[in-house]
Amino acid sequence: MSDNGEKKENILILVDEEGNEHDFALVDRFQVDMNDYAILVPVIYVDENDEEVDVGEDAYIFRIEKNGEEESLVEVEDEAEWSRVAFLWEERARSLDMIDDDQPN
Repeated sequence: MSDNGEKKENILILVDEEGNEHDFALVDRFQVDMNDYAILVPVIYVDENDEEVDVGEDAYIFRIEKNGEEESLVEVEDEAEWSRVAFLWEERARSLDMIDDDQPN
């Protein structure tokens, strides 16, 4: 994935509409209805050398679109698509023990 972000290990650098860079960790990549999706969480640097990192609590869903060999991340704006993908990812994450069942949705 490099069209609107560059890869740095498991950290993706995304550029917003204003040209600001934001680091995200790729939590999961999976397929729903023939589309690939990525779950990203913001990276929070806990020291000034950007060496120790933590991840935020908010997760973002992006659809992965291919143009030849290039992949780009597209924000899921359709509410029905977002709800379906979020529901299926939560089920997947629980089955893989990626999220705690005791946490509120």
